[in-house]
Amino acid sequence: MSNYFRQIPDFEYVSRLPDAKISDYLRVKNLFKKGKLRTDIIQNTTFFTKYDIKGNDRPDNVAFEVYGDSSLDWVVLASNNIINIQSEWPLLQNDFNTYLLDKYGTYDELYNGIHHYESEEIKNFNNVVVFKGGLRVQSPFNFSYYDDRLESLVDAGNIAVPVTNYQYEEELENNKRHIFLLKPRYLNIVRDDLEEMMTYKKGSTQYLNGTLKRGDNIRLFQ
Repeated sequence: MSNYFRQIPDFEYVSRLPDAKISDYLRVKNLFKKGKLRTDIIQNTTFFTKYDIKGNDRPDNVAFEVYGDSSLDWVVLASNNIINIQSEWPLLQNDFNTYLLDKYGTYDELYNGIHHYESEEIKNFNNVVVFKGGLRVQSPFNFSYYDDRLESLVDAGNIAVPVTNYQYEEELENNKRHIFLLKPRYLNIVRDDLEEMMTYKKGSTQYLNGTLKRGDNIRLFQ
């Protein structure tokens, strides 16, 4: 992400350090400036391709594999509106295990505790689904249906399947692995957009140039 941060413009604000002079300013990166994909791009699925995150891959690993440039990790994140990588990107396996143990307290509660129940898929004798699987239900959940072929009522019994705390958390984590990536041929468009977004526009007393503002209030960050 080094190239991305190099494009973030700077701002200077009045120094509040104890030994600072009135004319002293501190220069820092304006992290309020955030690169993002244009609405007409992010809402158009033809600009993207599906991708599954592998193992402990980080955004920079994915960017290198897909774009040949690890500094384009910001494109990976922006393509999926990921802001907090700690909660929106798959954890490393060790971190995931630690998180689960902290949350559930014991291995017994983690692996044997029931989080909820889901329905089992039921098909009739014609192999037609008469009840969807994977729906949250109460237990027991007894289900019966009328089968035209048999011309009778079929009792499927209790179709509530227990989902353990670990299975629930693992599914949530695995769902984070299914992401979308901007197709490489559109990278130049996004690069040009980023340069435009990160450039200050004339029109305020705080403007010094396209990459620098100076001031002492919150308007500086905009």
